[in-house]
Amino acid sequence: MAPDVAQLLFLLDTAFDAPSWHGPNLRGAIRGVTPSLAAWRPAAGRHNIWELVVHAAYWKYVAWRRLTGAPRGSFAAGGSNWLTRPQQPGARAWRADVALLSQAHRTLRDEVAALPSSALARRAATGAATVQALVTGVAAHDLYHAGQIQLLRRLAPG
Repeated sequence: MAPDVAQLLFLLDTAFDAPSWHGPNLRGAIRGVTPSLAAWRPAAGRHNIWELVVHAAYWKYVAWRRLTGAPRGSFAAGGSNWLTRPQQPGARAWRADVALLSQAHRTLRDEVAALPSSALARRAATGAATVQALVTGVAAHDLYHAGQIQLLRRLAPG
């Protein structure tokens, strides 16, 4: 694997689930979150942890779609960007949405791992960003929402 592709995978993985120096990554931020905590809202009209998880999964899917040129409309949870959650409260639904996030990460990661080094400076199949900018943006997006989740965990009652 080309060193620059390996570096992109390192960024994706440390932002999502690999050990990182900066504290919890996205997967670490949701570790131990219960369905009731995931569904708690800090105020009416504000997003909860559950919605942040599905939102992160959606944008991993969008990045994959932009890399591959796949058509819109195939996100496993239906809808786009911000999906109201929970639709069906409970442990099974929460686990399913966490699994959706993990699967979206693996799918995107596999696509990035298969890239030749020469593809990184090119524009993605759709959108204006280069492949490198798109992938590093996903890592930054994961860390941004990991921080939000950590804050929501501290704000939640109990």
